[in-house]
Amino acid sequence: MASTVPDPLGGPADELAAVVALRELADRLEDAAVERALRAGWSWSQVAEALGVTRQAVHKKHLRRLAGTDIDLRRRNVRVD
Repeated sequence: MASTVPDPLGGPADELAAVVALRELADRLEDAAVERALRAGWSWSQVAEALGVTRQAVHKKHLRRLAGTDIDLRRRNVRVD
């Protein structure tokens, strides 16, 4: 029984590749925007509200990446584990 391998060019393959590229771009844009907002003095809650997520979600996603920066993360006892 021969397996059918989809053509890697055009159609669904291109559409799915575009989705992956857009997700990666969106993640990079979010990282940059969150960093700019925190540098501008926004709180985690303000960032979360603007993104339409919980404070905990935005904090969990971005704290580790930003912990080594000079940004005042406005949180006592910052743990990065």
